[in-house]
Amino acid sequence: MKKTIVITGGTGGLGTALTRRLLNHDYHLAVTYLLPEEAARFEEEFDVPEEKMTLTRVDAGNTEAVANFMKEVAERTGAIHGLCSLVGGWAGGRDVEETDDVRFERMLDLNLRSAFYAVRAAVPYLREAGWGRILLVGSRGAVDYPTGQAAFNIAKAGVVALGKTVADELDGSGVTANVIMPSVIDTPATRASLPYADYVDWPTPDEIAAVAEFLLSEESGVMTGALVPVYGRT
Repeated sequence: MKKTIVITGGTGGLGTALTRRLLNHDYHLAVTYLLPEEAARFEEEFDVPEEKMTLTRVDAGNTEAVANFMKEVAERTGAIHGLCSLVGGWAGGRDVEETDDVRFERMLDLNLRSAFYAVRAAVPYLREAGWGRILLVGSRGAVDYPTGQAAFNIAKAGVVALGKTVADELDGSGVTANVIMPSVIDTPATRASLPYADYVDWPTPDEIAAVAEFLLSEESGVMTGALVPVYGRT
């Protein structure tokens, strides 16, 4: 049976790199997006039949929309075997005392709530399939706690807790859950936001996608509850 992998927020830099790799496998990919311009670019690059991949607009911060999407994917494909939650975003420049409510809530929405809603909606279908992979994106900031990005660090620490919690909850079910932990990813947007940084040692989206590809595979079954550093050479 062809396995169905859901990739939320899959039209960004990391999602595009991961999609490129996963299309080499016998998977059906159910990819979500939010911005129309990202969807247009994504569809132009990946001109593949619907039995191989579908692209759906979903607001990852709307719990009902996420639940309905997971239900629709499961009904259409017969099962969900994997979830890769890639929705997220960074906002730095503030310590705890300087972090206003808007910034704090924005980081929680993008990074933690989006992951929680996706995991909560997907778990029943993963359990039903009897085999599955959950992959979340944490951050080095969730364990090293650099100054100047308090809201981001806190939100990503929540993602780490979510991954480890659901890994324990699913122990023995055939479903694993792991968290990849990037530092700074070498994308055009990151270079633009940090124009004077030395990016030669930053990991590329494809390098991180190679790790994600393994963690979504059959061969990664002995790993669950792991925090996998993908820091590059920094």
